[in-house]
Amino acid sequence: MPRTASPARRRRSRLLRYAAAFAVLAALGGYLAVQYDSSTTESAPRCVVRAADGDHTYEMSLHQAANAATISAVGTTRGMPERAVTIAIATAIQESTLRNIDYGDRDSVGLFQQRPSQGWGTVAEIMDPVYSAGEFYDHLAEVPGYSRLPLTVAAQRVQRSGFPQAYAKHEPDAALLAAALTGREPASLNCTPPKRTAESPGDAAQVRAELIRTFGKDVLPATKAAGASAAATVSVPVPATARAKAEGRAPQRGWELAHWAVAHSEALLIERVSYADRVWEAGSGWRTERTKDKEPDTTAVGIRVAR
Repeated sequence: MPRTASPARRRRSRLLRYAAAFAVLAALGGYLAVQYDSSTTESAPRCVVRAADGDHTYEMSLHQAANAATISAVGTTRGMPERAVTIAIATAIQESTLRNIDYGDRDSVGLFQQRPSQGWGTVAEIMDPVYSAGEFYDHLAEVPGYSRLPLTVAAQRVQRSGFPQAYAKHEPDAALLAAALTGREPASLNCTPPKRTAESPGDAAQVRAELIRTFGKDVLPATKAAGASAAATVSVPVPATARAKAEGRAPQRGWELAHWAVAHSEALLIERVSYADRVWEAGSGWRTERTKDKEPDTTAVGIRVAR
């Protein structure tokens, strides 16, 4: 007579079959997830900074890009050089990965993990990226010869971190971001914000208010800042000195403002940014838009919110 398998053996056999089937399904699910992710990478909400040679890129979320753009804008508004912006961004990458977090070691909070108990300000103040960036630059400016120091030394003089060598590894990425956000590298920041619905229009007045809060009241003419609040477009003038024009540096300020607007496109519901002969649109990124027999207009940055 044939031997009948015991109940325990039958249970083990079923368990083995279930485990094998689960492993196959898990592997298939992982494969499909990877394929889906790779097929939608280009349209996923994100920001990318690309070097002019294309060999170096840095990818981040729109929230991180907005914080980096704020750090840069606060620095240039205070007259700090690009090197200072690089040091500040590298520090924020290390301390918070460019996220404005409300927790940290002991009572540390914010982009730079500043501590209220150490005199950096209140929690509410430190959680404001404009304020916290300003505090960082104030302390950096007090470091003698900071622009000539190794980045990690300059950052450590401000932060007093328990890991003083940690900032150095972020210098290449921070330098790439600083070159874009200070406007030295044109059209090098591209963001893909999430698709908007008709129920979420933008507010040009909010864009104006945020520009003034970040860059200072002189960024917009007083009459225009108070006037066309109902308009969908904000025109930001790009002043330049005669020397800057002669040296070919006039467009840098324009690209700084344009990149700031692109970085804040999700938070401020910005759908179009134009400067010189380039146009950025939320669904397609940067493109060249030349007018025949006409010089590109570098006197103003156009920012249009969603309607």
